Amino acid sequence: QVQMEESGGGLVQAGGSLKLSCALSGIGSKISGYIMGWYRLAPGNERELVASVRGNDRTTYGDSVKDRFTISRDDAMNAVYLQMNSLKPEDTAVYYCNARHIVLARDIWGQGTQVTVSS
Repeated sequence: QVQMEESGGGLVQAGGSLKLSCALSGIGSKISGYIMGWYRLAPGNERELVASVRGNDRTTYGDSVKDRFTISRDDAMNAVYLQMNSLKPEDTAVYYCNARHIVLARDIWGQGTQVTVSS
């Protein structure tokens, strides 16, 4: 079956760094046909796009993370990564990996990984 496994969350002090990883399996193909992304959900807020990357490596970032976060993908490994630098307390949230099929527009979601940034 389809599985999406996230890792790398945790507790970090403000100004620190974390790297999130997400591995997708069971889709019967490589992720080249998917837009890969990271979203986050903080208490009291709506889910927001953090970053996404297409198969041609075209990236999109949320305004609040530009110049601090970097998304990358490894299609050979069916994986996507999110390097988070200069973390702020307002980055505290559950981060979810997402894969959206380019043609079918179907979404696959991970279970989420908690990122907590202390001040």
